[in-house]
Amino acid sequence: MCGKSRKPHAIPIRIGVDEKAFSRGHKYVTNIDEGTVEFVCDDREQESLEAYYQQFKGEELEKVEAVAMDMWGPFIAATKKYIPNAGKKIVFDRFHAMQHMLNAVDKTRRLEHKKLLEAGDHTLKGTKYIWLWNKENVPEWKKEDYYALKSLDLKTNKACAIKDNLRHLWDYKYEKCMRNYFKKWYFWASHSRIEPVKSAAETIKSHIDNIVTYAKHQITNALGESINAKIEKVKRMACGFRNRAHYRTAIFFHCGGLDLYPYPPVKPCLRFRSA
Repeated sequence: MCGKSRKPHAIPIRIGVDEKAFSRGHKYVTNIDEGTVEFVCDDREQESLEAYYQQFKGEELEKVEAVAMDMWGPFIAATKKYIPNAGKKIVFDRFHAMQHMLNAVDKTRRLEHKKLLEAGDHTLKGTKYIWLWNKENVPEWKKEDYYALKSLDLKTNKACAIKDNLRHLWDYKYEKCMRNYFKKWYFWASHSRIEPVKSAAETIKSHIDNIVTYAKHQITNALGESINAKIEKVKRMACGFRNRAHYRTAIFFHCGGLDLYPYPPVKPCLRFRSA
């Protein structure tokens, strides 16, 4: 761990908290500006993230400007306990907010598919991923099926339209504009008569104060997704890890931004041959 000992001990100005699975999963803290992993903990408990914050003094913690994370209560509590004025610095990640609506669309599809099957209608069979793709990401070979489904009068279609419109919330650059847009979107979702959508809308509404903080801080955990992909590649190349300690070491080695050159520098050994 010489690389870690030589790395400056400082808390990043903008932090990302994300998750990568190992058995039941672990969380890691990233430096959003540098794209490096700063800390890895083995579970999702409040004390786990607190252990990271406890490394720093009060004046260092005050320098933190924003923390991107999902809507996990223990980590919210840990951040509010240690980061001054955390209520205005926590930014609930766009991906995790949208995940609630993606799950609502999928649940709506499953419920509607079950009802249609009872009438002998197989319209929704095998269409799971078509509904989860964004329009621009639908592959060419599936576009015909995509537009055919979009032309039908289905509850799943309505749920998908509500989901797609929520994406525009992050187009706004001012908090007031985000709140105004969400207010209109929430009215549509809550009056949709689609229970999974209404439930997801309520969940998002309960966290809206730390969703609209995106307007000020303009951060997401998109970096975390790229780090996740890199960690997964490391895991595959190693054919897996037997324990968490080895996995954690590999994460820091490949993603920690460490200085791994020999220290102190090795002087070259010169040999002279006699004439």
